[in-house]
Amino acid sequence: MNNNKILQQFHAVFGIFMVMFYLGVGIFLLFFSQMFNIDKAIRVIIGSTFVFYGVYRFYVTYKQIKEAFFAQEEE
Repeated sequence: MNNNKILQQFHAVFGIFMVMFYLGVGIFLLFFSQMFNIDKAIRVIIGSTFVFYGVYRFYVTYKQIKEAFFAQEEE
Protein backbone atom coordinates (compact mmCIF):
# COMPACT_ATOMS: atom_id res chain seq x y z
CA MET A 1 0.00 0.00 0.00
CA ASN A 2 1.56 3.29 -1.00
CA ASN A 3 1.47 6.58 0.88
CA ASN A 4 -0.95 8.17 -1.57
CA LYS A 5 -3.54 5.46 -0.86
CA ILE A 6 -3.12 5.91 2.90
CA LEU A 7 -3.55 9.67 2.53
CA GLN A 8 -6.73 9.16 0.49
CA GLN A 9 -8.11 6.86 3.17
CA PHE A 10 -7.26 9.33 5.94
CA HIS A 11 -8.92 12.14 3.98
CA ALA A 12 -12.03 10.00 3.47
CA VAL A 13 -12.29 9.14 7.19
CA PHE A 14 -11.74 12.79 8.15
CA GLY A 15 -14.56 13.66 5.74
CA ILE A 16 -16.93 11.52 7.80
CA PHE A 17 -16.21 13.57 10.91
CA MET A 18 -16.69 16.81 9.01
CA VAL A 19 -20.05 15.60 7.65
CA MET A 20 -21.17 14.85 11.21
CA PHE A 21 -19.99 18.30 12.30
CA TYR A 22 -21.84 20.15 9.50
CA LEU A 23 -25.04 18.18 10.00
CA GLY A 24 -24.83 18.53 13.79
CA VAL A 25 -24.35 22.28 13.70
CA GLY A 26 -27.13 22.67 11.13
CA ILE A 27 -29.61 20.58 13.11
CA PHE A 28 -28.63 22.36 16.32
CA LEU A 29 -29.24 25.77 14.75
CA LEU A 30 -32.54 24.70 13.23
CA PHE A 31 -34.08 22.94 16.21
CA PHE A 32 -32.21 23.44 19.49
CA SER A 33 -30.82 26.98 19.60
CA GLN A 34 -33.82 28.87 20.97
CA MET A 35 -31.80 29.62 24.10
CA PHE A 36 -29.55 32.00 22.15
CA ASN A 37 -30.66 35.48 21.24
CA ILE A 38 -30.38 35.04 17.46
CA ASP A 39 -33.09 36.05 15.02
CA LYS A 40 -35.08 33.03 13.81
CA ALA A 41 -34.64 33.90 10.12
CA ILE A 42 -30.86 34.04 10.51
CA ARG A 43 -30.85 30.71 12.37
CA VAL A 44 -32.92 29.06 9.65
CA ILE A 45 -30.76 30.43 6.83
CA ILE A 46 -27.47 29.45 8.45
CA GLY A 47 -28.78 26.13 9.79
CA SER A 48 -30.24 25.04 6.48
CA THR A 49 -27.02 26.05 4.72
CA PHE A 50 -25.04 23.82 7.10
CA VAL A 51 -27.47 20.94 6.55
CA PHE A 52 -27.41 21.23 2.76
CA TYR A 53 -23.62 21.50 2.73
CA GLY A 54 -23.43 18.49 5.05
CA VAL A 55 -25.56 16.48 2.64
CA TYR A 56 -23.33 17.56 -0.26
CA ARG A 57 -20.19 16.63 1.71
CA PHE A 58 -21.79 13.26 2.53
CA TYR A 59 -22.15 12.55 -1.18
CA VAL A 60 -18.55 13.59 -1.91
CA THR A 61 -17.20 11.64 1.08
CA TYR A 62 -19.17 8.55 0.03
CA LYS A 63 -17.49 8.69 -3.37
CA GLN A 64 -14.07 9.17 -1.73
CA ILE A 65 -14.61 6.22 0.62
CA LYS A 66 -15.75 4.04 -2.26
CA GLU A 67 -12.63 4.97 -4.25
CA ALA A 68 -10.14 4.83 -1.35
CA PHE A 69 -11.26 1.60 0.29
CA PHE A 70 -13.07 -0.47 -2.33
CA ALA A 71 -11.42 0.38 -5.65
CA GLN A 72 -9.14 -2.17 -7.22
CA GLU A 73 -5.49 -1.14 -7.20
CA GLU A 74 -3.94 -0.55 -10.59
CA GLU A 75 -0.42 -1.74 -11.09
